[in-house]
Amino acid sequence: MLSEAARRSTGKIVGIIKRNWRPFCGMLNVSQIKESTRHLFTPADRRIPRIRIETRQASTLAGQRIIVAIDGWPKGSRYPNGHFVRSLGGAGEKETEEEVLLLEHDVPHQAFSQAVLSFLPKMPWAITPEDMVMREDLRQLTVCSVDPPGCTDIDDALHCRDLENGNLEVGVHIADVSHFIRPGNALDKEAASRGTTVYLCGKRIDMVPALLSSDLCSLRSNVERLAFSCIWEMNHDAEILKTRFTKSVINSKASLTYAEAQMRIDDTAKNDDITKSLRGLNKLAKILKQKRIEKGALTLSSIEVRFHMDSETHDPIDLQTKELMETNSMVEEFMLLANISVAQKIYDEFSECALLRKHPAPPPSNYDILLKAAKSKDVEIYTDSAKALADSLDVAKVDGFPYFNTLLRILATRCMMQAVYFCSGMDSDFHHYGLASPIYTHFTSPIRRYADIIVHRLLAVAIGADSTYPELMDKHKQSALCNNLNYRHKMAQYAQRASVAFHTQLFFKSRGILNEDGYILFVKKNAIIVLIPKFGLEGTVFFDTKDKTIPKLVFDEEGPTLNVEQHTFRIFDKVKVTIRLDDSNIQHQKIRMALINPIPGVSVPVPDVEPQAKKQKLDH
Repeated sequence: MLSEAARRSTGKIVGIIKRNWRPFCGMLNVSQIKESTRHLFTPADRRIPRIRIETRQASTLAGQRIIVAIDGWPKGSRYPNGHFVRSLGGAGEKETEEEVLLLEHDVPHQAFSQAVLSFLPKMPWAITPEDMVMREDLRQLTVCSVDPPGCTDIDDALHCRDLENGNLEVGVHIADVSHFIRPGNALDKEAASRGTTVYLCGKRIDMVPALLSSDLCSLRSNVERLAFSCIWEMNHDAEILKTRFTKSVINSKASLTYAEAQMRIDDTAKNDDITKSLRGLNKLAKILKQKRIEKGALTLSSIEVRFHMDSETHDPIDLQTKELMETNSMVEEFMLLANISVAQKIYDEFSECALLRKHPAPPPSNYDILLKAAKSKDVEIYTDSAKALADSLDVAKVDGFPYFNTLLRILATRCMMQAVYFCSGMDSDFHHYGLASPIYTHFTSPIRRYADIIVHRLLAVAIGADSTYPELMDKHKQSALCNNLNYRHKMAQYAQRASVAFHTQLFFKSRGILNEDGYILFVKKNAIIVLIPKFGLEGTVFFDTKDKTIPKLVFDEEGPTLNVEQHTFRIFDKVKVTIRLDDSNIQHQKIRMALINPIPGVSVPVPDVEPQAKKQKLDH
């Protein structure tokens, strides 16, 4: 008899109602039979079977990435039948692989149509007296933006100033994208379909045309821009005394990078209005963050990498993990506060059709690996609540192992559920687990997220700054929109990861074999999964395959531990590995890792199908 825990519901497929066929990217396996027109096509997606196609262009298409569509699957055939659609270019070429990546992750990336572009404002554009009717003139305020280097789609800007009563006024000013994108037109429908801007390495797939994303909506310095402002009166303990929302006009006094803003704050010789504003913001942000953490907000970890590109070839020449500064946290705190304030306002006004964002608490079983990993180092982690988890992570330390806490937070991130958009009238659980907030939404990035445009429209109606329209108040349509946005966000995340993986391969292609230190993140029956902090890279070191077995391989699931040749591997053990690019299969190039310390020569070439470590990132 199976134990209760081992039992699981099972079922069988009895019929297929609708085929979910789409055009597939992949490569042609040219038939060995001379003059044959029938060939097999191998899709890039390993879950899809090979497809039989007929073509006379086989010799031309060999070595190219092509698109094939399925026509049908005869009952007695091992493979479905399909037809050649078009070629994407040579396999392994950067532009080709980028196109494959976008197609396979269903990222809309075609040029904007004339119908969409026809709804853009006519140039030269200027703010008119009609635009000012429902707006506050905030052009005199010392507003500035703080963003990553090279950012052209600037969604948000901030200000902080002293009030005569001794309190502080803090403003978050967000690009007023909904002024330019009106409900139901072709531009609006295209943005709703795309759902999000997708950031690849060295490339951006915009949700809205560049005239808006990089120009008229971007809150660049020393130009007048339309904004939607959330303004608080706070005391010096960062307690909110008053909140108001208004459409506005601003003139940003500086577009800074995180590093530039940090240098201003730290430079005691500087005392201009912009620097004073930044120091005020930074001081309040630290208090806000401390309050959030005390309430149980999680500070988790995931390694993000930045590629330095060759200016001519645009190939990666260096790979570094991103460093976060105080100013990153400063901006984040005020964005979170604005999102929470707006969420409460739109829910108070429209309890049935507010577009909100929630982050479900993980089921207890998700934490198994985290608890085992901590226990292996005699560290106790409590997961009864977000606060219990946050507090136990804060005190989790191992003498002589400073990186332990970061590794633990990386594992904790993997335990999390995905945050999702939902319509308030279709759900009862609003809580955001990671932020420890009872309500949350997205308001601060309307240039790159369509959810924020809807939230802007709801807020505009709530303060009487814009008129409503039927779809905005229809909870069923709002819910269907949320489903599309959740899908687009998930696929954008996967596409971004695939882009990082491809550029990592390009980086290692020119490096040959490298030896690097790493830490074990997971222990499997026949392998260990190793994280290389220097590159933010994860890889699997295998100890057996179908062809080669290590005789003394003992796996203990409880640990989990893996005993190989008298050596026991545990989570968080430090190891040294060789890293190289295996490009023997041009369609599925992989980074291979092999162990060189503590026991060289026992790991084996990685089998063709590699288990993917579950990667989940806490996305507010």
